[in-house]
Amino acid sequence: MMDAMELDHVQVAMPAGREDAARAFYGTALRLREIPKPAPLAARGGVWYAIGDRQIHLGVTDDFSPAKKAHPAFRVADPASVAARLQAADFAVRWDSALSGCDRFYTDDPFGNRIEILGAGRSAARPSTGDRARPEGAGP
Repeated sequence: MMDAMELDHVQVAMPAGREDAARAFYGTALRLREIPKPAPLAARGGVWYAIGDRQIHLGVTDDFSPAKKAHPAFRVADPASVAARLQAADFAVRWDSALSGCDRFYTDDPFGNRIEILGAGRSAARPSTGDRARPEGAGP
């Protein structure tokens, strides 16, 4: 029997002392709600945000290197309005049409980490609840 599992949070790395830049992007431009870090972890720096009942943690890394491929993806009702807000705050937006029927774009946080924003509808990358992933080589 498999244990049920669900996503609790995603950790994204950031350089030390850049919490204000993180807040400008994640808090102001993306409009995520900042939540307090637990007292034992607060001294490490970084910023945490709530996204529904999940979280994204920006954690300080001494030897920081931005994630250019790996990324969190945020599903929103209106990607175009989020893109406009990001562009108004001087963050670049790169629309991607590779997935048919899915409005999505990429941007970078102030530290160069890749972030994906996609429309709330079903995308080609996400199977419907009736679809089941099969191991490679498995039949239909």
